[in-house]
Amino acid sequence: MMKCTEATQLLSEKMDRSLSSKEKINLGVHTAMCPACRQFGKQMLSLRKISQQYVNHKEGNN
Repeated sequence: MMKCTEATQLLSEKMDRSLSSKEKINLGVHTAMCPACRQFGKQMLSLRKISQQYVNHKEGNN
């Protein structure tokens, strides 16, 4: 089974690249059973959204 360190690494990489089918399956199984990694993934998505909104806001003010 995938370790949390591997899962969080993939959750981070998922923001910048497409995961392989094997990575997606392993990550899906892990996050289905691990509430901490599931929460980490949600937080990563929230941070990305907030960052994009900030950049868009800054660009709109220039």
